[in-house]
Amino acid sequence: MSVLPRTVADDVAADSPDLLRVVSARRARHRRRRQLVGALAALVLAAYLGSLMLGSTTYGLVDVARVVVGDDAGGAEFVVGRLRLPRATLALLVGVAFGLAGVTFQTLLRNPLASPDVIGVTEGASAAAAVAIVSLSLSGLAVSWLAVAAGIGVALTIYLLAYRRGTAAGTRLILIGIGVAAMMQSVIAWQLERATNFQLAEALRWLTGSLNGALWRDVLVVLAAVIVLGSTVLLQTRALAAAQLGDDAASALGVRIERTRLLTIVAAVGLVCLATAASGPIAFLALLSGPIAARVVGPRGSLLVPAALVGALLTLVADLAGQYAFGTRLPVGVVTGILGAPYLLYLIVRVNRVGGTL
Repeated sequence: MSVLPRTVADDVAADSPDLLRVVSARRARHRRRRQLVGALAALVLAAYLGSLMLGSTTYGLVDVARVVVGDDAGGAEFVVGRLRLPRATLALLVGVAFGLAGVTFQTLLRNPLASPDVIGVTEGASAAAAVAIVSLSLSGLAVSWLAVAAGIGVALTIYLLAYRRGTAAGTRLILIGIGVAAMMQSVIAWQLERATNFQLAEALRWLTGSLNGALWRDVLVVLAAVIVLGSTVLLQTRALAAAQLGDDAASALGVRIERTRLLTIVAAVGLVCLATAASGPIAFLALLSGPIAARVVGPRGSLLVPAALVGALLTLVADLAGQYAFGTRLPVGVVTGILGAPYLLYLIVRVNRVGGTL
């Protein structure tokens, strides 16, 4: 039986039964948290494999493995390799990107409403896509990159409008973002009103949030965003934890709060915009991932990794349900919208009950 090395905390705890109980409880909590995160990862893997195996034609795990390694798998090569594999992989990565970005905003601004699809970032990208499709008659990558540029531009505008006296307060960011989101929704409605039938169908497909027609080029773009920008966010884990204590407390702990806020917002906005460019704005995905992760693993500790896993799980399950559970094909954004709208109403009711705080 291996013997763990003793630490200073162990020596002190040995002389204090109360402290020993605290240390034991903390270790048990950390162990339980690791187990729950591992269970989330296992569920994501199961949902990913289910997306590859299940459908109008069901294939076994062996057939899927043969397709992945490049062996001859007959009919499974086209269905799994050409249709399901890029779609499931894009769903996984988009879910990670939205989940990570959403919980970053919520943690940094200390507000569960501080989600990219509430404060105007995704609406800015969506408005640009509508203008590109209807007014500029663009398609494909041109629409996606214009949406990325517009999302970043809107986020920068919100940040500058909220910036006062050397800082951009969370409440001010949220309120300005909600106002900007309303303006972007007006732009979208105006574009849809003047669209032709073909343009309307194309714009609605993009605006709803859909993984139909997923391509490997989209997968590679989102993968690069998750690796680069996701790593940037994860490197700020301790600074984000300190930021939850408030700007003054974080500054007292040595955190350069405005630098941390700007760096993480830029990284989170990049994740949202590139994911949106690949799949469209999947409704409420960024809003739901963090609170669900907090319910699963507990609110203490960083929620970045759990929220990323929850985002991936929600996207995979919602896409699979949208394809086969309702008797008709529904975009993934419709399914997540059904889940997210009641939660947003719950948040609003909670604000009213507790006198304006969340």
